[in-house]
Amino acid sequence: MIHIFVPCFIDQLYPQTAINMVTVLRKLECDVQYNPNQTCCGQPAMNAGFWDESVEVASKFMEDFSNKKNIVCPSASCVGFVKNQYPSIFEGEFDKMMLDNFTNAFHEFSDYVFNHCTYKLLQPTLKMKVMYHDSCAALRECNIKEAPRALLQLVEGLELIENPDTEVCCGFGGTFATKFEPISVAMAQQKVEQALALGVEAIVSTDLSCLMHLDGYIQQQQIELKTMHIADVLVC
Repeated sequence: MIHIFVPCFIDQLYPQTAINMVTVLRKLECDVQYNPNQTCCGQPAMNAGFWDESVEVASKFMEDFSNKKNIVCPSASCVGFVKNQYPSIFEGEFDKMMLDNFTNAFHEFSDYVFNHCTYKLLQPTLKMKVMYHDSCAALRECNIKEAPRALLQLVEGLELIENPDTEVCCGFGGTFATKFEPISVAMAQQKVEQALALGVEAIVSTDLSCLMHLDGYIQQQQIELKTMHIADVLVC
């Protein structure tokens, strides 16, 4: 049984990606459950400096997902926050084994599909040339690199082009994008220009936060380039 966590901004701005994630998991014969009481993991408040408010939200989050063995989320950013920050946030408040069990239950979507499912059962088809973007959260916080690439290679008709600078940040970084807007926009511009130079039609990632940032620049500049979450690719 899988319990899904749909991050706040995906719920509000990209609900179809969450639906696509569920569709893919069900194709892999997973029993998918959703707790409608879920809200937020607490990361936005923590990043903005609201420590007490973040702990309050995170405490509710732990209640919502207590005693769940497999929790899957379409955002490495949220997963990385839970795995890496909850042990510090709740140090001394919960038994270490209990905290370890809780954080270890969380999985980023592509990582779970690759490592815990018979992913070759999927038969997606999408004729498109794409560039994969390694989000900082996936790469540095969750150590995810092989899984999304292996899944994209399953897609019939899809050509995956590697960006030599794939490990360079896109410039989003949560509140970084508002506090240091000129730097953030310049980093997005660099990433988009690299995609155009490679001749791809879309940028694919595990994280819609990165894609939202890049798509904002793409739309502002009226560039013919798509952004796609990996769940949106695998559902094709």
